[in-house]
Amino acid sequence: MEIDNFAVRRAVGSDAAAVAEVWLRSFAAALPSVRRAHTDDQVRSWFREVVVPGQETWVAAVEDSVVAMMVLDGEDLDQLYLDPAWQGQGIGSRLVDLAKQRRPAGLALWTFQVNDSARRFYERHGFIAAEWTDGHRNEERQPDIRYLWRPSAPIL
Repeated sequence: MEIDNFAVRRAVGSDAAAVAEVWLRSFAAALPSVRRAHTDDQVRSWFREVVVPGQETWVAAVEDSVVAMMVLDGEDLDQLYLDPAWQGQGIGSRLVDLAKQRRPAGLALWTFQVNDSARRFYERHGFIAAEWTDGHRNEERQPDIRYLWRPSAPIL
């Protein structure tokens, strides 16, 4: 079921706490077996001091409450997290569509191999698995996958 009463906008400093809470709830729900590399307070500080003020951060809000967040860093879709209560309603798809509009030459992202729902989501949105690793390059040391999305060539 899709909803249409949500707004997508650039995050501002006052969103940082809500963005961090969405990330924390989503990570805990989607990846209960993955050891987090940072405490809750470190995550909150990172969003407040680094991510929201310094990176292209977007939020989806319902009635002024942040329910999803996305970070674009160059061609990387670096973060995409939805509050578990709001998944399956078209919000993540809208954020991916925005990412594709903002990066029309293509996107790349990493997700953990154990995150089956994220993998299905990205594959439905045209991302192709390009690299599988044992996790030696991520802080969690968790096997991951690099996905790529490239726009289709125009039909002449």
